[in-house]
Amino acid sequence: MIFDMTPNVATALAAVFALLLVATAFAWPQRKKKHELWLRTRTWWVIIALLGLSIALPSWVPIALFGLISFLAFKEFVTLIPTRRADHRVLLWAYLSIPLQYYWVSIGWYGMFIIFIPVYIFLALPLRMVLAGETQGFIKAAGTVHWGLMIAVFSLSHAAFLLALPGAANPVAGGDGLLLFLLLLTEINDVGQYCSGKLLGKHKVIPKVSPNKTVEGLIGGVVITTAVAVLAAPYLTPLNWYEAAGIGFVLALAGFAGDVTISAVKRDLKLKDSGTLLPGHGGILDRVDSLTFTAPLFFHIIYFLHY
Repeated sequence: MIFDMTPNVATALAAVFALLLVATAFAWPQRKKKHELWLRTRTWWVIIALLGLSIALPSWVPIALFGLISFLAFKEFVTLIPTRRADHRVLLWAYLSIPLQYYWVSIGWYGMFIIFIPVYIFLALPLRMVLAGETQGFIKAAGTVHWGLMIAVFSLSHAAFLLALPGAANPVAGGDGLLLFLLLLTEINDVGQYCSGKLLGKHKVIPKVSPNKTVEGLIGGVVITTAVAVLAAPYLTPLNWYEAAGIGFVLALAGFAGDVTISAVKRDLKLKDSGTLLPGHGGILDRVDSLTFTAPLFFHIIYFLHY
């Protein structure tokens, strides 16, 4: 079968497209001015269309899509962070680890997936640096490459591994439902924090890192994300209502942490956005910042609760 999607996942995707239509109606008057809201909405159509199409196809397709996202995110990170000439071959090794990491995902080899980058690659890359014979800036270079692989590849690959989990443990929607649930909560949290902050925000959370983040926005995001988690869980996951509420609460906080962490990186580099690939959003890292924290947390909670 070319198209393979459970009714619950199809319904959830239809609901997402319906919400996007509402957002488009609000943004439509701003289209001629190329307002940020219009650019963001237009880009969201592309992102969700690609995601929906990939989920409808065999699991290797969305896994490959996440592999591409990891490649682009890591490339973006390496472009932003100054690197030494001596590390060019080391970076080649780092890039080669990306398809290998997603190969472990595609065959569902959890044992190798969970240690390949944080053990073998993290040990191999500094060794390759040593063999190059350049010691000036060694610690900074090793830490930079390690951190880039951690957020852009290892963290994001947890989202893809949801597709490799046995479907029997989630009969209502399978791995597709788990992935969609994670992405839905992560993005709803971003939107909830943004809207709550705009409407009610008065008290800054971390003004030196992200001046626009407020306590009220954070609380609003937590409340909205937790509520959506409880409502969506019966259709997409094997979670009961209190497990879903707990996960919604955790993912809201984790999404905030991922957002401000990438903001700290950009502020250190004196950049507003990590790139320009996604109009209205910035770069790949700008779009997946929250997911770098929510994906591994959600995966391991689900894995240990139900697998």
